[in-house]
Amino acid sequence: MSSVDDINEDAIEISRPKTWAAGVPGVTHAMGPAFRQMGVPRSLRALTAMNQRDGFDCMSCAWPDPALRKTFEFCENGAKAVTWEATPVTVPTTFWAENPISELLTKSEYWLGMQGRLVEPVYKPAGAEHYRPISWDDAFTLVGDTLRELDSPDQAAFYTSGRTSNEAAFLYQLFVRAFGTNNLPDCSNMCHESTSYAMAETVGIGKSTITYADFARADLIIIMGQNPGSNHPRMLTALEEAKQAGASVVAINPLPEAGLLRYKNPQTVQGVIGSGTVIADQHLQIRLGGDMALMQAISKRVLDAEAARPGTVLDHDFLRTHCVGLDELRAHLAQLDDAVVATATGLAESEIDELADRYLRADKVIITWAMGITQHKKAVPTIKEIINLLLLRGNIGKPGAGASPIRGHSNVQGDRTMGIWERMPPVFLDALEREFGFNPPRVDGLDSVGAIRAMRDGLVKVWIALGGNLVAAISDTAVAEAAISKTALSVQISTKLNRSHAVVGDAALILPTLGRTEIDRQVTGPQFVSVEDTVCAVHSSAGPLEPVSDRLLSEVAIVSRLARATLDATTSIDWAGFENDYDLIRDHIAHVLPGFADFNRRIRQQEGFSLPNGPRDLRTFSTPSGKALLTVNELEHLVRPPGRLLLQTLRSHDQFNTTIYSPNDRYRGIKNGRQVIFVNPEDVEELGLVSGMLVDVHSEFSDDVDRVLRRLRVVAYPSARGCAAAYFPEANVLVPLDSTAEGSNTPVSKAVLVRLEPSR
Repeated sequence: MSSVDDINEDAIEISRPKTWAAGVPGVTHAMGPAFRQMGVPRSLRALTAMNQRDGFDCMSCAWPDPALRKTFEFCENGAKAVTWEATPVTVPTTFWAENPISELLTKSEYWLGMQGRLVEPVYKPAGAEHYRPISWDDAFTLVGDTLRELDSPDQAAFYTSGRTSNEAAFLYQLFVRAFGTNNLPDCSNMCHESTSYAMAETVGIGKSTITYADFARADLIIIMGQNPGSNHPRMLTALEEAKQAGASVVAINPLPEAGLLRYKNPQTVQGVIGSGTVIADQHLQIRLGGDMALMQAISKRVLDAEAARPGTVLDHDFLRTHCVGLDELRAHLAQLDDAVVATATGLAESEIDELADRYLRADKVIITWAMGITQHKKAVPTIKEIINLLLLRGNIGKPGAGASPIRGHSNVQGDRTMGIWERMPPVFLDALEREFGFNPPRVDGLDSVGAIRAMRDGLVKVWIALGGNLVAAISDTAVAEAAISKTALSVQISTKLNRSHAVVGDAALILPTLGRTEIDRQVTGPQFVSVEDTVCAVHSSAGPLEPVSDRLLSEVAIVSRLARATLDATTSIDWAGFENDYDLIRDHIAHVLPGFADFNRRIRQQEGFSLPNGPRDLRTFSTPSGKALLTVNELEHLVRPPGRLLLQTLRSHDQFNTTIYSPNDRYRGIKNGRQVIFVNPEDVEELGLVSGMLVDVHSEFSDDVDRVLRRLRVVAYPSARGCAAAYFPEANVLVPLDSTAEGSNTPVSKAVLVRLEPSR
């Protein structure tokens, strides 16, 4: 067990933010922890297999792999993810007796994760204060008996993390639907649900419309609401290659991020001893919530340019053949008020003009975005405006152009493809019925926010999570924790400890699972799994390391045994066969899902395969009209009263989702602390505050509940005026459960109205 101390905020050190990313420090911060925690042989065996054709897929972001791969095809944070999972440190049996639930509740995510790998099933009986070891058989029997005793299958909810493989995800949703519910919330509900909703309506698919190779073919790449340097660092290499090929890059973000200022590629001479590559040619430091207004302003300028030079600006052939809604969009944007745009964006007219000029000069444009776009109240119409801008000049369905949402978790996109969604369409459910001989439930289930509400209201009594850390990831922390605590049984299938193991139902189970880095041996021999990356490419993944314990089961084995314990007498599905041979799962996937025909042969190809993508491949659009839809969206911008700020939550550099690798954020100049709030220096002065002082942050929402995060240290930071930032998941307490994006129901974590008061 690790003896790491918890974070001591009194030891925090604050320095100037960095103006470049990666370089030699990126290597030392990646390899140093790996060698210290795993040892040199284990580290090299794992890292040289990472993202390789015969290796395993990185368990952090879903960034795609290039055709030509380097020996070291990983980034700093990918190496940290491997170190975190593949550590040989394990949680001993004595830990559970020494650490009651009440003690675990006082610990940070960092401390919990650093205790080591979970290696034995443990159970907290109703009324008990401690987990205690339990056999695998007894654990499965307990879950099966509890599920069968429910009054309705809808009294259970089944969560999924984006690290789950295609095979485990398909099996999981099959088990859940055979049990009788569509309650399948997942981490997509909190990240790119807005993307899926907006793109499905406008272009007929909720996924990226580009390939990896398109970045190097683009004339212009517009990066919105994302920080590649920390959240998906390998993207910086693709951007560098695009710059070398002649592309321009524009960054749109309230904060200047080091990776978009300058990138020192540690695998090139220029990156090690030279000055690196300037990534962003233009940085628009936009006000939170202003992206929709900006996209409308650019589209209006494109339409105005067409009016001034008829027939020379818009892609008329594309619009006439493949799109509907142009006249309505033109009439709507003609009424756009420049003063409203200026207020909403905080940008000068000259800055918007410059971006419009760049767009008009470029023949091939990619717009790429992440959660800085998707977690707003108006996220769905904002993404629709991104699509509008791309469609006007035919920037979908041609090389070097398209829409590029960047998924933040390894297989979150594959999970959705496999059926992890509370609202899968009838065509999928019909295919399940034909393949497995049962009638899946047809009533929509609960998403993540809905599941919290249902647990809060006593409607969901059993909570099962295949990976993840929902209690830390979801909004309104106090409400979420109280909701989980009201369940009769909570079950976590996990590799390491997190907050969701301390916030538990009346009874609770932890079921430890193999990591992606580990060899998965079953009756028929070593198994591999598959994942889908952010550009719809499906490839295999097989861990090279010996498991840290022979007591661990794979996710597929755990799901199979849960299904057998719950359903064995009521279905003819061969759950045991699935556990023994993952090829059997893939055979069924091939029968159920379009694009997966001959799955077992194709996944064994060196490059895997890409799923069909109508907009990208053929300029076909699966919408009711059969054409891409240009949409009219009413502009609404956030009003900030005097004395208030707009807060966004974000990750530190040493963090992946809710996993904290260290208490540092070196690109933003933070060491040994996380309880900080970044505020523009002029706002600090205007609010009567001083950089370094402690404040209580109160969010203001229409329900009048006083949500407060106490004792954050003010850090004067070059953010957009009127905007502030604090770390996720700590600041989730400030985000109301009922504050969600229109249409997608994603928590609004990127524009929270707050006031700052000096701490007492």
